[in-house]
Amino acid sequence: MNELELELKMLVIESLGLEDMTPADIASDAQLFGDGLGLDSVDALELGLAVQKRYGITIDPETRNMREHFTSINSLAAFVAAQRRA
Repeated sequence: MNELELELKMLVIESLGLEDMTPADIASDAQLFGDGLGLDSVDALELGLAVQKRYGITIDPETRNMREHFTSINSLAAFVAAQRRA
């Protein structure tokens, strides 16, 4: 697991109050919403705000493929890395 993925797992746990979970409990390729981790639309908003604050990036909900960026820790890490390079 790379450092950014670990940071994002910790951010998910902290920002959503999932105290009973550890980063090891979240598979990097597991779905974050629905049948995977079970997050919902309110969690998506909270996670989006936490990512923006932590990494200093802007997330525009109208951006094409935004839902895909929040599919898993892997996809979110790729999105954050790309935004930080931009």
